[in-house]
Amino acid sequence: MIEETIFSKIIRRELPADIVYQDELVTAFRDIQPRRPTHVLIIPNTHIPTMDDVTTADEPVLGRMLSVAASIARDEGIADDGYRLMINCREHGRQEVMHIHMHLVGGADVGPMISG
Repeated sequence: MIEETIFSKIIRRELPADIVYQDELVTAFRDIQPRRPTHVLIIPNTHIPTMDDVTTADEPVLGRMLSVAASIARDEGIADDGYRLMINCREHGRQEVMHIHMHLVGGADVGPMISG
């Protein structure tokens, strides 16, 4: 049985989201609580709970997540100044939804990688 998440419902467009990109492998949408002027989540359309659950079979979707992130950064006008990509994993990584997702943040200085 596949675990249902809020992201599963966004992929199927059962919940509203500001979707900026979707194809057969990934969906990208604006974060509802943006940390920077550009904050987009890029997720696989198949459910992969955490990075620790990734297998070699998932390499095409992970590659697509990265190429879509670069394309969105260019479209958003943040590629030249730079941006950050983040994937959190489990409790200590502060993963909030158990469906892997990559944060694309930019449009302003993103600050130090880890503080405190």
